[in-house]
Amino acid sequence: MTDPVWHCHLAMSLDGKIARSDGSFDWLMPYSPQEFGIDAYHAAIDAVVMGRDTYEIERAMPEWPHAKPVFVVTSRPIAAPPPLVEARSGDLRAIADELSARGYRKIGVEGGGQLIRGLISIGRLDVLEMAIIPLVLGDGIPLFPAGTPELSLELVKYEPKSGGALHVVYRRQSR
Repeated sequence: MTDPVWHCHLAMSLDGKIARSDGSFDWLMPYSPQEFGIDAYHAAIDAVVMGRDTYEIERAMPEWPHAKPVFVVTSRPIAAPPPLVEARSGDLRAIADELSARGYRKIGVEGGGQLIRGLISIGRLDVLEMAIIPLVLGDGIPLFPAGTPELSLELVKYEPKSGGALHVVYRRQSR
């Protein structure tokens, strides 16, 4: 059995921020996620792994956006989770091994820099797909926080999009 593909699809500002300092992402509103392949991404994944802060943001939406299993990496219990949502704490490698053993082949990653840093550190971030928005936020939550290990990527795709944005897809270079 081969390891699952861990695929992160997100948007970031030109200066590498994924949200404002308060966690808001109002600056993304002029850009349609469909233009950046979000529907194809969701159709292709078997499960989602997300950080707690991302979970809280998505949980506050009028409608839960996921119809697939979601694993929230958190040290705190989740009160009244939506269907197919499970909390996971502890070692990220153990969580990754569990999902592989459960037969998930393509795992979507939604979360902040801490989760992405952790996945890079255990060699589990395989695809990084991004909408790069032509805006410098200055302050904000970085995609790659301090302590993120080195990761060599190869460019698979790039397309200019409306408003001067770019849609890029990188793949981790062979192990």
